[in-house]
Amino acid sequence: MIVKPQLARLGLFDAKVPRYTSYPTAPHFSNDVGSDLYADWISGIKPGSAVSLYIHVPFCRRLCWFCACRTQGTQTDNPVIAYVDVLKAELDLLAARLPEGVTLSRLHWGGGTPTLLNPGLMRDLASRILEIVPLGPDAEFSVEIDPNEIDEGRLDALAEAGMNRASIGVQDFDDEIQKTIGRIQSYDVTRNAVDMIRARGIASLNADILYGLPHQTKSRMTESVQKLLSLAPDRVALYGYAHVPWMAKRQQLIPSDALPTPEQRLDLFDTARRLFLWDKYAEIGIDHFATQDDGLTHALNAGRLKRNFQGYTDDQADVLIGVGASSISRFPQGYAQNAPATSAHIKAIRAGRFSTSRGHLFKDQDVLRARLIEALMCDFRIDSAEILRDYEVTAAELQGMYKTANDAFDGLLQVTDDGLFIPPEARALTRMIARSFDVYDLSKAGHSSAI
Repeated sequence: MIVKPQLARLGLFDAKVPRYTSYPTAPHFSNDVGSDLYADWISGIKPGSAVSLYIHVPFCRRLCWFCACRTQGTQTDNPVIAYVDVLKAELDLLAARLPEGVTLSRLHWGGGTPTLLNPGLMRDLASRILEIVPLGPDAEFSVEIDPNEIDEGRLDALAEAGMNRASIGVQDFDDEIQKTIGRIQSYDVTRNAVDMIRARGIASLNADILYGLPHQTKSRMTESVQKLLSLAPDRVALYGYAHVPWMAKRQQLIPSDALPTPEQRLDLFDTARRLFLWDKYAEIGIDHFATQDDGLTHALNAGRLKRNFQGYTDDQADVLIGVGASSISRFPQGYAQNAPATSAHIKAIRAGRFSTSRGHLFKDQDVLRARLIEALMCDFRIDSAEILRDYEVTAAELQGMYKTANDAFDGLLQVTDDGLFIPPEARALTRMIARSFDVYDLSKAGHSSAI
């Protein structure tokens, strides 16, 4: 059994590595992908196929100090109303290039706080989306819901539009921790939001909770997780808080001396993990949990689990289209990102062109290595037969990659002719092991703690 001193010697408590929601990761995007190429990729989608659509709303009523997302605060609806008009104009640009018969396998509204839209704006935006790309069979329409920024009217609008999965951010229920991270959200407010969601027949519920927050202890983590479990979410993302005040200036308001050490972060994660497993949740990848009848669990058991910018998914679509400022799209050819600044994005769309400002064209072994990393992040194993069947690589080259990774981790991994396997006791190292298959220069990008 691997223990903390061994994990420390292997560098777990010091390493900064990507979360690998894409490969290569966004810091390695360049100006090689622009609006014209993005438009060509849209036109090249196979007619009649299913795609995923992500809608980004970069506004919040208040800016939580812990958050490192690209968001901006607003106390009025005026910028939001103007932004929704731009989203609709961007959707019109999309509609002009989409081939016939394309449908949605997944529709997700994220932010920011998409639920700060008033009911009329919600209905208007949803109607425009579904006119252009209707929901396909068994499609999932999910929305990130802020319990502090939701009411009956807005939930009615979302339910009428077809939302069938809700996602709520919890972070932590402890009062002192909430004050320290600038996110006041009581258990009662959260439970009330969940009750309103379920009263509308929306049975599927995601929840996010963080470990590694200031003042967190194992007892406080236990209490917050137990409160979350009382809400019976179908899926839980147990994310590690990334303290990057040099990138997210608002995090400078969080006292760094109140943060747990890397060793304590591991204890906090393990505390929460044990509670989810005790409640019969399935462990999904490195940081998600799901009920036994959830789609993520079925995908894991069937070997169909995927990873994208929203984390783990059972979505099998080859194309993910991001709409809105800073959104990232994924195509078989590569990645395309809209202008990160809302003002630049709005300017481009109003000029009648996509705001695509950067991205990445897949080259060399990008697609192969992306799959190797995804397999490790999803299944903790690489199936050599699958890789040799689907990608241009020889058995000798693949075994050489396995040996390099295994040698870097003192032979902890299990390597055979069938593939590579990360044993349970070494899974805390998964992101670091995945890094062994990444040929891009890590020094060019700041990443979060490996634990």
